[in-house]
Amino acid sequence: QVQLEESGGGSVQAGGSLRLSCAASGSAINSARMAWFRQAPGKQRDGVATIYTGSGVTYYANSVKGRFTISRDKAKNTVYLQMNSLSPEDTAMYYCAASLTGGGSWLYSGNYNYWGQGTQVTVSS
Repeated sequence: QVQLEESGGGSVQAGGSLRLSCAASGSAINSARMAWFRQAPGKQRDGVATIYTGSGVTYYANSVKGRFTISRDKAKNTVYLQMNSLSPEDTAMYYCAASLTGGGSWLYSGNYNYWGQGTQVTVSS
């Protein structure tokens, strides 16, 4: 049973934009917090942005503040990550994550119940 399904990754030149989508299904629909993480080869998985589904409050990693925007469409059970001014340092596999309770630090991957399969983002210089 698919709980989170990402889409929207691809290849883009530096300075370009992409929008990632994460469609939730099943139990993941009732998640209190949704987030995007990313993982580059040989590196740890890092939090990029999060949104608390009840309040709409958002937080961002310092590295993406001012460039990325997380949003949600309640009717579609979908969370988006709009990525602008992309640089090669943003190249990574991007994962959507859902926390049923929204507890703990949003940056810690262990605080999430569901994960998507990932979508690759490649930014060339």
